[in-house]
Amino acid sequence: MDALRQFVQTEKDHVISDRRHLHRIPETGFNEVKTSAYVAERLNGLGLEVQTGIATHGVVGLLRTGKPGLTLMIRADMDALPITEETGLAFASAHPGCMHACGHDSHMAMALGAAAVLHRLRDRIKGNVKFVFQPAEEGPGGAQPMIEAGVLENPKVDYALACHLWSERPEGFIGVRPGAFLAAMDRFDIKIRGKGGHAAQPHLCVDALEVGTQVVGALQRIVSRQTNPIEPAVVTVGTFNAGTAFNIIPAEALLSGTTRTFNEETWTSWASRLEKVVAGVCEAMGARYEFKFSRGYPATVNDAAVADVVRRCAIAVVGEERVVEPELTMGGEDMSFFLKRAPGCFYCIGVGREGAAPLHNSKFDFNEDLMLLGVETHCRVALDLLG
Repeated sequence: MDALRQFVQTEKDHVISDRRHLHRIPETGFNEVKTSAYVAERLNGLGLEVQTGIATHGVVGLLRTGKPGLTLMIRADMDALPITEETGLAFASAHPGCMHACGHDSHMAMALGAAAVLHRLRDRIKGNVKFVFQPAEEGPGGAQPMIEAGVLENPKVDYALACHLWSERPEGFIGVRPGAFLAAMDRFDIKIRGKGGHAAQPHLCVDALEVGTQVVGALQRIVSRQTNPIEPAVVTVGTFNAGTAFNIIPAEALLSGTTRTFNEETWTSWASRLEKVVAGVCEAMGARYEFKFSRGYPATVNDAAVADVVRRCAIAVVGEERVVEPELTMGGEDMSFFLKRAPGCFYCIGVGREGAAPLHNSKFDFNEDLMLLGVETHCRVALDLLG
């Protein structure tokens, strides 16, 4: 066992303790009051320069080595999901209806563990390591507000790094993918206004429900007939609400959904393309509409050179046979905003095991020993880039 791994092993109890404490106090996006207070307390205890209250509850811990060099940002997301936990764990959520079901508690624990190890090894690196604890990754998005608040400056961030638990990969595997990894994601909301009336007299009405069904079908043909078939793209209508009784033709229908793509041109054109379809269908069927398109996160794109560094470091942690290149995923992640401004890498740590619940599930849990893989990988990347 090399010296770095020994340092990581000595932090094991702290990492697990941090994860369990944070798991007990889950808070949703931009409500991370207790979470950020705990993180700040831990960073202060490690001797780092600490800033709080960034973009509501964001926290930054800065490790300065005192030697000129570059700055690596290690980012961890802090928010939880509005899910009622059903794990039965002794350290289960103490906040009803809220749970760390996406592993953000572990992301914070791994970043705190890396901060402790790198602080002890600061004589071996130059420049700075900036530990960024970000609110609201699950929505509406805390990365961009933190950037606007100056988190990438003073000192300027040269590299960006983050990891995520990945239940789709077996335990002990690390996934590193150069280039595009996660898709750009947006949201749309549609209100269709028709003319309600008696179900027995459809000719006197404009059926908003029927118009809505035509809109749903037409939207699907944007992907099947207007998008290059070799480029991944998704238009999904996730909600459709209309009607109050079996014998009343509804005057209004409400729809909402999401778009996903890796193509920049497609991403910037979604709003106009979707509204054109909605407008055309509504005009043809005599209805009116309201259309709202909310820009979400851009595609998460890893820098090839930094991804190569992460891959080499991951091999040192788990062995070459356990470092894989994960497939593209249509999920979204606002680490993408940081990666658009600084070359970096978003990698994943496999925690999947047979019969276990996946991420975003009320019974999600994982083998806590696997967090040490993230701590060690974070540290090896820092030593490689700043050593």
